[in-house]
Parts: sequence; structure tokens; C-alpha cells
Amino acid sequence: MTLTVRIDAALTFDVTTAGDIALCIGATAPRASETITADTPGGSLHLTELLSDGGRIHLIDSPAGTLTLAYRAEVDIPRKEAARVDRLEALVYRRPSRYCPSDQLAGLASAEFGSLTEHAAAVAVEQWLHDTLTYSPGATDATDGALHPLLARTGVCRDYAHLGVAVCRALGLPARYVAAYAPGLDPMDFHAVYEVAIDGRWWVFDGTRLAPRQSLVRIATGRDAADCALLTPVRARVGTVSHDLTVTTESELPFDDRNQLVVLA
Repeated sequence: MTLTVRIDAALTFDVTTAGDIALCIGATAPRASETITADTPGGSLHLTELLSDGGRIHLIDSPAGTLTLAYRAEVDIPRKEAARVDRLEALVYRRPSRYCPSDQLAGLASAEFGSLTEHAAAVAVEQWLHDTLTYSPGATDATDGALHPLLARTGVCRDYAHLGVAVCRALGLPARYVAAYAPGLDPMDFHAVYEVAIDGRWWVFDGTRLAPRQSLVRIATGRDAADCALLTPVRARVGTVSHDLTVTTESELPFDDRNQLVVLA
């Protein structure tokens, strides 16, 4: 059975210095329909789409002033097999990265999960995240990596994902960060989860447990949040950013059995 997700996002940027802005907002799953527009008081702007292994990037040459972006899409989430992990992915996603210093968590990972199989360890790490951290909006900022929520015992979705990625990599499991749309998330916002390689295939995990994994829509995939940033000023400077986001499903949200492996489309 195919699950259909509706996305309606409106973002407003205060562009203080004109220049290029890269946005990562488009879904990567099959889209039944999609529109994306960028408007200023002086008129609409052209968007150039760049494709990468991690997702879709929309590049805008914006003047100074107010920039409004609107994204609407209907996304079909079909049942599918988990993607295989290729040799390059197995190497890259074992390495420490800016926000996931897995080399500093080897002792913790070994002591807590070192005796478990790949599957059992991945499930146990997600459970540990859920039990150890408290979800607290505003508890961290964009410069905080995985060590901050570990020490503070609090964070937001990106912190849960960074710490999950870092601990899994410390166990020798390839793990990657995923930006996603999440129907059922409360409060509604852009979401972050992570994927772990188990028996050579990618499976999704979410320590926040705030939305069912079966309904997640992938936006971007990378080593950590640096690869999946919603907004990257290239030559521009951006001040205040605000957004209004609604993500819903046509049918009821699926039940998420946390002991089951789930594929992220």
C-alpha cells in the first residue's frame, strides 16, 4: 500500500546582502506533484536545481530585502526494499565528521553496546537515546555537535541524530544523517533522523520517537547536518529566518513498532 504525504512549507528570509542562497527543501521521494517558488517585492526569482548523491539543492540569486519561498508537494511512499550499502558508503559513513566525533565516543560505545550484534546494537542505541535525552526546543544551537547533548542530556532532533550517528560509527557501523519531513511531528518542524547499515542495507532510526518512521519523507542525506543544511548563504548574508510548515498524510499515520527495521524512502 502506498502512503501519500502532503507538504506545504512557507519560508521568509531577511536577506541583508544580495547574493546566492542554496536551499535544501525538495523531497527526494517520488512526487505526484510539486511546486516551488521564490518571490521578492520586486517579483519572482529563478531557481536553479542542482542534484547530488545527498539530495536536491535549489540555488537562488537573491537581492537584498525580503525573500519568500513556497514549497508544496504530494509525495508517494511505496513499499520498497532497503537500499544496499556500497563500498564507498561503508567507508565514508564510518568516519568521524564535524558534528559526529565518533572517535571520541569509542569507550562509551564499547562499554554500552560492544557485546551486541549489529541489529541489536542499532536498536539499543535508539532506545538509549530515547531514555537518556530530553527533547527540549532551543536547548542547542547550530554549532553544537554530538558531545553537547551527551553532556547536557537534552537536545532537539538534530542532536539525537548526531549522537546516534556518532555512537553507531564508534561501534564500526556505517551511519548517516537524514533531514526529513515528518507527518505527525508535534510541534511541526523540519526533522532529523539517521540511518544505520545493518547486514549491508540502510535502515532508519529516530531517538526522539516523535513521528512514525514509515511516513518520513527524505529531504537530504549526508555525514551530518553540515551536508543537509536547509539554508546555505553562498555570497549572500541572511538575517532573520521564519517558516510555517504543515505535513500531513491522506490516511491515518502508521503504527511504528520500534523493534522492527524500517526503510526510509
